[in-house]
Amino acid sequence: MEFSLSNEDNLRLNVLLAQDLKAIRINEGTMTVHALTDQGEAKVVLNPNTRDEQYLRTVKELLSLKITGSPGGYPIFIKRWTRMGHTDNTLEHMLLLGEPEAVVAVVHAQTLSHDIGVRAWWAHPTTEVAMRLMEYPEIWQGELGKELVDYLMEFLPFEERQLNIVSMVRLCLQGDILSKEEKEKLWARAKRRNPFYVGFLHSNPKQIPLSKEPSSHFDKVTDKLKTLINDNNIYATTLFELLNSDGQTWLETLKLSLNKPVDQEVVISLFIAINHYFNLPLNTLVKDGRGTRSIEIAIQHSDEICEHPIDEDLKAVINTLDSQHLPLLNAMLVLAQMGEHTLIPVFSGNDSVGTVMRKRLLPLTTPLLEKVDILM
Repeated sequence: MEFSLSNEDNLRLNVLLAQDLKAIRINEGTMTVHALTDQGEAKVVLNPNTRDEQYLRTVKELLSLKITGSPGGYPIFIKRWTRMGHTDNTLEHMLLLGEPEAVVAVVHAQTLSHDIGVRAWWAHPTTEVAMRLMEYPEIWQGELGKELVDYLMEFLPFEERQLNIVSMVRLCLQGDILSKEEKEKLWARAKRRNPFYVGFLHSNPKQIPLSKEPSSHFDKVTDKLKTLINDNNIYATTLFELLNSDGQTWLETLKLSLNKPVDQEVVISLFIAINHYFNLPLNTLVKDGRGTRSIEIAIQHSDEICEHPIDEDLKAVINTLDSQHLPLLNAMLVLAQMGEHTLIPVFSGNDSVGTVMRKRLLPLTTPLLEKVDILM
């Protein structure tokens, strides 16, 4: 049985769709179609002549027919959209279907302009959409960025999924959007919720509101490696960065992150953060780029390449450092091999969380923390 719109709704919706619309959203609770135009927001309050669910389906069929030429709606449109490869040309159309899932598809496009981001946020302002939009530099650096961060900061205390907390903190810490006071509030929350620390671990160390003095080895090591640092030797530069104030701050955050992690997703994110911090040419040791598959192998590799350097840059650092400072380099090389694959022996075949998970992690975290302590 086919249903049709009331004459009044059909007329008003067609008049609305004749305009240059930027986005459409439907409030199913109030049975209202909202449209974003250059002049502001327009709306049509629906007058159903059948069940609300069926009536809304008919409304969406009309929108789809006018926008895409087919009443099939988002599922049909997305198939055509994908097969024809016209992704960039149809993002605007996706935002006019009144379908939340279509908006989510838009914000997951490979590229997204600030303007499309603004429209998508208006059409479906949810945590999922805000987080995805904050992944695009053009958006978080634009006018919308501050609004998205304010939204995420407001809802952060109520977020239940621990990995989302990590992502939300990481995204809010991009650039200079947050004030010093706001960063300090985030840091204070981390004392009660471990994932906050992991979010900070993903960010630039300068974003961490924690003041640490340079390592006691900093001056001597810097003096020894000065020439190599000036020549952009990557091992010398990374060791210099770890021993200075920012590096010590990052290492302290790493220690705090390793204290009472809550679930496996957060731990995996933590080790991804370690992997991203380092950018050393250890491809011969970490072939997949996602971490050596056990801490024991990483320690063995580090010992071996300190004896037999894998390239001239590493050899230059080893030949320049005093023997008392070589353990610093060795510890750095162990950390640089960490990644999500390092967790495979720990998490393979189990879904433990909390205390049980932390006990399983001890054979990995204990030697890892020993290496961190050497660098601090």
